[in-house]
Amino acid sequence: MSDLRLSAEDAADLEVISAFLQDAVTKVGDLAFLPSARRFAMVLNRFRWEGETATGKSAGALRTHERVRAGLHFENVLKAQARGIRQDHADGVLNLLALRFEELDTPSGIVILTFSGGGELRLEVEALDAHLSDLGLVWPTPNLPEHDLG
Repeated sequence: MSDLRLSAEDAADLEVISAFLQDAVTKVGDLAFLPSARRFAMVLNRFRWEGETATGKSAGALRTHERVRAGLHFENVLKAQARGIRQDHADGVLNLLALRFEELDTPSGIVILTFSGGGELRLEVEALDAHLSDLGLVWPTPNLPEHDLG
């Protein structure tokens, strides 16, 4: 399987990136807002959801899954705010659930990154310009992310 590389310039594009990043994990110390460059960047361990359907194995079969190191960055970031995330705890683990874009005055808006446990990042952007790239390091994991839907 080749490395994933995606870009987003509108809400629909960001939904695709969000689907690939569901259940990615990162540490608080792996998040960075660079105001002078107007960039927000993060490194994550992405669950390779695309590998789940490509193998053709039955759901009950004992198998390993994969995670891959990935980088995500946003350009044109004017402001970054965190809620429910202890920024003084660099080793704190965050589980990314979803990304979404709320357009304000075209093309500006707010990118919202939602984490399990109620954590949230809000990025005010002049225009949506997001990039996701796998960084090449892939490793097996026996764990398949699950969500309590009840």
